[in-house]
Amino acid sequence: MFRSIHKPLTGLLPGLVLSAGMALAAMALGRIDWMQAHGLSALTVAIMLGMLLGNTVLARLPASCDAGVRFSRQNLLRLGIVLYGLRLTFQDIAQVGVRGVLIDAVMLTSTFAMAYLIGVKLFKLERNAVLLIGAGSSICGAAAVMATEPVLRARSEQVTVAVSTVVVFGSLAMFLYPMLHQWSQQLPWWHQQAPDFGIYIGSTVHEVAQVLAAARSIDESTANTAVIAKMVRVMMLAPFLLILSAFMRRSAGKVAAGGKDKLGVPWFAFAFIGVVALHSIAPLPAAVNAFLLDVDTLLLAMAMAALGLTTQASAVRRAGMRPLLLGGLLFGWLIVGGAVINRALT
Repeated sequence: MFRSIHKPLTGLLPGLVLSAGMALAAMALGRIDWMQAHGLSALTVAIMLGMLLGNTVLARLPASCDAGVRFSRQNLLRLGIVLYGLRLTFQDIAQVGVRGVLIDAVMLTSTFAMAYLIGVKLFKLERNAVLLIGAGSSICGAAAVMATEPVLRARSEQVTVAVSTVVVFGSLAMFLYPMLHQWSQQLPWWHQQAPDFGIYIGSTVHEVAQVLAAARSIDESTANTAVIAKMVRVMMLAPFLLILSAFMRRSAGKVAAGGKDKLGVPWFAFAFIGVVALHSIAPLPAAVNAFLLDVDTLLLAMAMAALGLTTQASAVRRAGMRPLLLGGLLFGWLIVGGAVINRALT
């Protein structure tokens, strides 16, 4: 299942211990009330911590840690995405109804298409960087960026730039959406009840943690609806990865040695769907599920920490302002276009 599984554990152990230590620290910091109130999840903290150490005290990563860090970033990431399915069930779809699913689908496709058109055609950015920013903005923030990276085989700095954009604008969303809710109550053309505004938040805000922080600032009912709408949007990650993989395979062509495609099918997307289906049909006991979710958070945080360790700040600076500008334009579309689409499909 893992390409690096044949490597001796002793060769992987130093890097795994380093990644795990940083991930556990990020998880502990992510539980602090202030962090939660500002939507800073363990994944966000992990990549920030990784970049901090990777550009200071660990600027030259010990050779003994290299294999384990690479294993965390690549292989543990895939397992983390698979276990992410334990957060979802097909019953979630029924709770937001056909309208909620349609809104999520329209927002995903329109945001991703806009990212490609503006980023590649107008800004002339590298395609992989654009696709990562588009995935993060249109689906579920950093988790979507990390899930898309194996399909694209993107460089570390491209992934980090994409994660940075969704963190910046997702953080702004946490403060902006509660204000938008107050303004919406005074607008005769868009006077929505809380559950509808919850779908608006869930269908347009980047990260799950950011959705929760923004919606809880309104009320508990809005938060419940927003999280369900967001989870349905997250569930669209699997078909998105399969479609993207097919697109990349077609555009790359079969030119690799041995007759193999340059880009393989993301098996973890199928496994993700399988876990969601299993969790929908035969849910695990609450205690077991909670434990596995903690394990999943640890695996994803290890991948994010490893990514941060292997990303040089100079490479991110060389990317310039255009990726951030692209993220800002997509953020504007999510707010304005999302409001119009939510209203039109009400």
